[in-house]
Amino acid sequence: MQEIEKLKVLQSERESFKIRTKQREQEKKAENQTETTCPECGSRVLVHDRERAELVCQSCGLVIDDEFIDRGPEWRAFDAEQRNKRARTGAPMTLTIHDKGLSTMIDWRNKDSYGRSISTKNRAQLYRLRKWQRRIRVSNATERNLAFALSELDRMASALGLPRNIRESSAVVYRDAVDKNLIRGRSIEGVAAAALYAACRQCSVPRTLDEIAEVSRVSRKEIGRTFRFISRELSLRLMPTSPMDYVPRFCSGLTLKGEVQSRTIEILRLATEHELTSGKGPTGVAAAAIYIASILSGERRTQREVAEVAGVTEVTIRNRYKELAEKLNIEIIL
Repeated sequence: MQEIEKLKVLQSERESFKIRTKQREQEKKAENQTETTCPECGSRVLVHDRERAELVCQSCGLVIDDEFIDRGPEWRAFDAEQRNKRARTGAPMTLTIHDKGLSTMIDWRNKDSYGRSISTKNRAQLYRLRKWQRRIRVSNATERNLAFALSELDRMASALGLPRNIRESSAVVYRDAVDKNLIRGRSIEGVAAAALYAACRQCSVPRTLDEIAEVSRVSRKEIGRTFRFISRELSLRLMPTSPMDYVPRFCSGLTLKGEVQSRTIEILRLATEHELTSGKGPTGVAAAAIYIASILSGERRTQREVAEVAGVTEVTIRNRYKELAEKLNIEIIL
């Protein structure tokens, strides 16, 4: 019973912390809405001089306020080690965890805050606390759904080597889908994979449906169908993928120099101006442009090598590079 009471106290503290965080966000939003303007010239370009504690208009130089509060830390740090030692806050909030990282976690090591080992007498109590902590972290079906889906998103993003901002964006898309009840009747893995694909498109770090399907547990067809559904329901305004977005990744996979990459982008820019890229798969056009640029730069790669990196067939590369060479008057000596 004591363990349950302690966990209830922890849970109430967590709820009060969430309320305080929400109040701070509302206050900050209110401050932004009532933005100060310069009484002299009406400009909104105001600069906070932290050293003098002054609010100065950048247009006319008028000092608007000279007694504003510095909300930063009271300590100074001159390197990363000092900053980590003196900081008294935890990790920042993240949308990639179902509770946004606000809940507490009892460490698996049997050590106290001083690094001393916990006595055998108290280890059984600590074990029970850990067990109850795991149970109360996920309190209802929605949180259980989010916990599973976000861990699946993190696994797929790690397998594809995607950066942190894409993981956050995909978590936002999935949370919006949950809020609008778009998950009902669909698999969690399928919606998570579609959210990751949408986030890649939003952040201009495109991955093909085949690449997403390789690391997920659902088929390419289901991911595409779910993506079209959630993009329509959530009104995601996603532009068609440009072949230029694939060039750095493909050139890196083929170990080509920057000169080849620059020439490829130039070829694709000319192809876009002549409307040769519309209605064609962006990966095939990008692969054909890289193939042409590698020959022109003297760093030739075979069609098979380019096809393996780009994930298209050699026939597609042949068809596209012939079209580009003919329409753009590029002489290729094989």
